[in-house]
Amino acid sequence: MLKLMFNKNKRFFIILLFVFNFLFFSTNLVKGDNNRQETYKQLNLFGDVFQRVQEQYVDGVSDKELIESAISGMLQSLDPHSSYLSPESYKDMQVKTKGTFGGLGIEITMEDGFVKVVSPIDDTPAANAGMKSGDLIIGIDGESIKGLTINEAVSKLRGPVNSKVTITVVRDKEDPFEIEIVRDVIKIRSVKHEVINEIGYVRLTTFSDTTTSGMEKSINEIRKELGDKFQGLILDLRNNPGGLLNQSISVADSFLDQGEIVSTQGRKEDDTSRIFAKKGDLIDGKPLIVLINSGSASASEIVAGALKDHSRAIIVGTRSFGKGSVQSIIPLPGNGAMRLTTARYYTPSGISIQAKGIEPDIKVEAGMTETKKEANQNRREENLRGALDKKELESNEQKNKKSDASPVEKLLQDNQISRAVDLIKGIHLFSNKSKNTSTALKDNSNKLRKNNSARN
Repeated sequence: MLKLMFNKNKRFFIILLFVFNFLFFSTNLVKGDNNRQETYKQLNLFGDVFQRVQEQYVDGVSDKELIESAISGMLQSLDPHSSYLSPESYKDMQVKTKGTFGGLGIEITMEDGFVKVVSPIDDTPAANAGMKSGDLIIGIDGESIKGLTINEAVSKLRGPVNSKVTITVVRDKEDPFEIEIVRDVIKIRSVKHEVINEIGYVRLTTFSDTTTSGMEKSINEIRKELGDKFQGLILDLRNNPGGLLNQSISVADSFLDQGEIVSTQGRKEDDTSRIFAKKGDLIDGKPLIVLINSGSASASEIVAGALKDHSRAIIVGTRSFGKGSVQSIIPLPGNGAMRLTTARYYTPSGISIQAKGIEPDIKVEAGMTETKKEANQNRREENLRGALDKKELESNEQKNKKSDASPVEKLLQDNQISRAVDLIKGIHLFSNKSKNTSTALKDNSNKLRKNNSARN
């Protein structure tokens, strides 16, 4: 076989290099003569197919294109997350994790040959156009993408800044519909914060290399503003598609004093790693609520799982996405890199998140509630003709009508955020009442002792 290949055109020299590389790895990974012979047989088959395509395919295809496609197909056949990254794609990925990249602003994966939206990123063209977690993209600019690799689909979604792309979407059981999106440079602001009625609210949109530092800065600003009035924190991980593993670990560690954060298990039994928390809690044990939904994936699930298992937070929302596998980026000198699934990760209680996700402690469906005027049948003193102080109440109502809803009011229209605020308020009130009751009982006990001593 090798002699035959040497006698062929010089263009097949690359095939020999490719085959020799595979043979080298196979001798180290495959034991037993029978297995090795089968490997040689399959590699010969690859060489035959490669040669036939070069000689007989209707259009000319370069060696580079064929081999890259073969590598890409091999990796993508393993699972939806393993893939080959061309030098251009590898460069784009490195830029993305640093917080700025071009495109639409969606995190995607493959499902049944179509592109599935894991989550749109906040304040990006995709989010503003109405893309939602779970949407299936079946067409781009009027053409079906069935059968394309994820990298090919990404290439079609990308384009010059300010150019338009029309995406055909299937959502739930609805008929397919089109969404037009204008491409832009995506600048990710991975951390946002607000103060809601003496409660801190921090939103993490993704896990980039500035997420932990940004979160710490936001929490410090919240605590500085509230001082002793600080009642607790809401950590919003909804529609956060994940990102850098080390950032998810440091975010979880920010609220844990001790214990395991996450463990990973590879192919071999001894290929296990466990990561533990260091002492220190950014909010000093104050109540913590974590919001998740079906768009919370990967790194978000590590954070939610760790805080849930250690009973450090109450998880509110809906079940998360369920991506519990670890992808290692392995550079290929001069030829980009490959993203390869190398392990599964587990929560501290030893539960795999893969395809299961994190179940919330309190299930709250997504939804928005508008502030509505109370029905006329709910009559009170102020509804009576000539009621005292009625003019002052009417004057305040008129002022409120003129002003638009504040950022805090808009947040409170979100069912899940509103429920989280109520939970922290309830915990805070109960804690204070318990302290006051305990203090009052202690004072009464001391008084009784004094009175008894005086009588004696």
